Amino acid sequence: MNPDKLKALALAVIDTESEALQALRPRIDDTFVDACRLMLGCRGRVVVSGMGKSGHIGHKIAATLASTGTPAFFMHPGEASHGDLGMITAADVAMVLSNSGETEELLTVVPLIKRLGVPLIALTGNPASSLATVAEVNLDVSVPKEACPLGLAPTASTTATLAMGDALAVALLESRGFTQEDFARAHPGGALGRKLLLHIADIMHTGEDMPMVSPDTTFRDALLEMSRARMGMTAVVDAQRRVLGVFTDGDLRRALDRNMDLHSTRIEQVMTADCRTADPDMLAAAALQMMDTHKINALLVVDGQQRLIGALNMHDLLRAGVV
Repeated sequence: MNPDKLKALALAVIDTESEALQALRPRIDDTFVDACRLMLGCRGRVVVSGMGKSGHIGHKIAATLASTGTPAFFMHPGEASHGDLGMITAADVAMVLSNSGETEELLTVVPLIKRLGVPLIALTGNPASSLATVAEVNLDVSVPKEACPLGLAPTASTTATLAMGDALAVALLESRGFTQEDFARAHPGGALGRKLLLHIADIMHTGEDMPMVSPDTTFRDALLEMSRARMGMTAVVDAQRRVLGVFTDGDLRRALDRNMDLHSTRIEQVMTADCRTADPDMLAAAALQMMDTHKINALLVVDGQQRLIGALNMHDLLRAGVV
């Protein structure tokens, strides 16, 4: 196998598919807007269907729509005529994918879909095809050529169809005012969901687990409190538990460099008074960003009156999967 030839073939595929995508740009027109309007007005779900490679692309488009605020699912056209057509209701919108526009399995079920009064959006590579003709909206996803050197395997055409599907999903996402929080609610099991749904209140230490001392606590006793809580710091609070400062590992090193006496030095003499605090409703991901920005490893969590209600450190974020 010639390495140079392999790389040349791969680059040719990339170039061909890039050209196919560029060819879509002038087709983002009023017809595209009409397709968006149909889906935005849908009171049910978008039912995506396609055979073969178009079916695989359809699965992905349906999943992307569903995860970005447009309820959608994939229906296999071969199974549709054997009972699965019952999945479709009059409140739905159908989206059919076919490069030729003449896929037999789709042409079999389309009349039944139309009989329900379900609007039909077609993504085809032939604007004069049967599917394109019967659809309320046809989006032209034709390509100059396939990336396959034989011109047979769906390659550039499936890439173009996928890109058009993504364009629809993102346009709808923006139109619906879909937010990061909405996206996270659809992805609760993944790292993204943890970053966008997890709040400081969900992972912070509270009650006896919070390290805290009064300002007149000795240096020595503050160290004991730090060791007990094992958070690398302790809060310094007044009688009403309002935060006055924090004493961290860094403060400890600086105090030792100054030869501060463990027994006579009060913690208010060596604490950091201007410390960073956080709100319990802050996203854990925002807490991580704050720690990174200010080069700190822990945060004190306070209420509206600056009273200590919790504490967390980088290890808590690691355990929660936010980092």
